[in-house]
Amino acid sequence: MPDQHSATSLQRRSAARTAVVWDALRGALADAAGADGVARVVDIGGGTGGLAVRAAELGHRVTVVDPSPDALAILARRAEESGVADLVTAHQGDLGTLGDLVPGGGVDVVLCHGVLEIVDDVPAALAAIAGVLRPGGVLSLLVNQRHAAVITRAMAGHFGQARAILDHEPDPAGSGQPGGTGRRFTAEEVTAVLDAAGFDTRAMHAVRVFVDLVPSSLVDLEPGAAERLVELEQAVAERPEYLPLGTQVHTLAARRAG
Repeated sequence: MPDQHSATSLQRRSAARTAVVWDALRGALADAAGADGVARVVDIGGGTGGLAVRAAELGHRVTVVDPSPDALAILARRAEESGVADLVTAHQGDLGTLGDLVPGGGVDVVLCHGVLEIVDDVPAALAAIAGVLRPGGVLSLLVNQRHAAVITRAMAGHFGQARAILDHEPDPAGSGQPGGTGRRFTAEEVTAVLDAAGFDTRAMHAVRVFVDLVPSSLVDLEPGAAERLVELEQAVAERPEYLPLGTQVHTLAARRAG
């Protein structure tokens, strides 16, 4: 069981990893909300509810679709403890069953974080998401970014892995490595697959540009370092030159009408 220092370190690191995405998502939820200030949200693969509960705490109605019953049980407890159980609905399922679980064309915001990398068919997955979004509804998409994977493998001394990722990355629109896993995207590839699926890209953010490279000891030992690291991540998030350096790319895209 982690001691208090280890737990605090993990919390600081987690805050630095999620700050950019949450800042962008919070604004997108507010913009997409109806006259009552409430957005109808679907979180695909939302698991234990790290973002779903935070969105519900802002007053939004959130449906989480996830294949893991254990994760959904944790989500239910977390929502109850946070006092938002009445705003959070859980369904066991995935993108393949999304259309059966969520009424079509009525969702304001869909969260798809860390999911597109593991599906077998990216166009089909995006079509399923478009099917539940209203025209103008927003997709929050978070994917692993290819260039950063090459750099981090090389910096760890795994030069063969870095070269393999560089030379043999599967087509982002097709199936990935065995089981559909291991797919990574560049920012340009994200824009292309979204455009083909009927989405207009509104904003892109570089995520985890520094936090995965900075040793924990530097963040933990210097007072205020964690906060400054978060500020630095936020400062570069919307600068296009940093997109190839982020461990992940976060995209906000709107479903086109028609």
